[in-house]
Amino acid sequence: MTADERKHRIEAYLQRVEFASLDELSRQLDASVSTIRRDLTALEAVGSLRRTHGGVRLVTPKSDEFAFNARDARQILEKEAIGKACAALIGANESVILDAGTTVYHVARNLEEKALQIVTNSLPVANLFASANNVEVVLAGGVIYPRLGVLVGPMTVEAFSKLRAGVAIMGAGGITLEGITNSHTLLIDIQRAMLKAAQKIIFCLDHTKFGRQSVSPLCDLAHVGTVVTDSRAPQELVNGLRARGVEVVVAPEPPDNGTAGINQIST
Repeated sequence: MTADERKHRIEAYLQRVEFASLDELSRQLDASVSTIRRDLTALEAVGSLRRTHGGVRLVTPKSDEFAFNARDARQILEKEAIGKACAALIGANESVILDAGTTVYHVARNLEEKALQIVTNSLPVANLFASANNVEVVLAGGVIYPRLGVLVGPMTVEAFSKLRAGVAIMGAGGITLEGITNSHTLLIDIQRAMLKAAQKIIFCLDHTKFGRQSVSPLCDLAHVGTVVTDSRAPQELVNGLRARGVEVVVAPEPPDNGTAGINQIST
């Protein structure tokens, strides 16, 4: 493969995942890290991408697929129903890890009265509780990606690796009977640290995530305590998860008036 071909493939891959680590790109292109580093230096020189601590990201992504606001506008009624159902599982004064997914953000919107200690890498979640006197928020360090509203990188992984919490509330790209998957390595490493840090794991996944596989495996079902989903989740897969020992909580069907919940979103 020529250098130009590698550069084209690097840009194409980053259009799909938005940011990636050097090791991730090395695996994707079957090239050494040193070769990838030279390609990235050349691409950065022409303004195509920007190097960051622990990885690289596009300067001007073509898609809004990973932008927080764009993702939050999808399945908004289901996310709000899931958020309320999941919040009902959390007791007062617990220590809770919240990841940076949009469905988890809707869980956070229903937690203020529980006087929690929250640990998160989500900027929207941190902003949500900025003026809440009865919620203590610990914000993980790392590199800020404003469009995603998330902190990422080795510093974020290290922060969660040193913490312990009663429960972690997480999102993902997909769930099957084989396990949980997500979009790319930088998020996967952070979420794996969250899994190790918490005593109980809750995944909040709307029906579109059922039967779907993203590119990076996160964990098998043995690591999943509870899945909270909406009433449109496929019953066959719900039954399959329960048969494997996963608690599945199905949120009540949300009212469909075409606008419910839309004006309540605050980021």
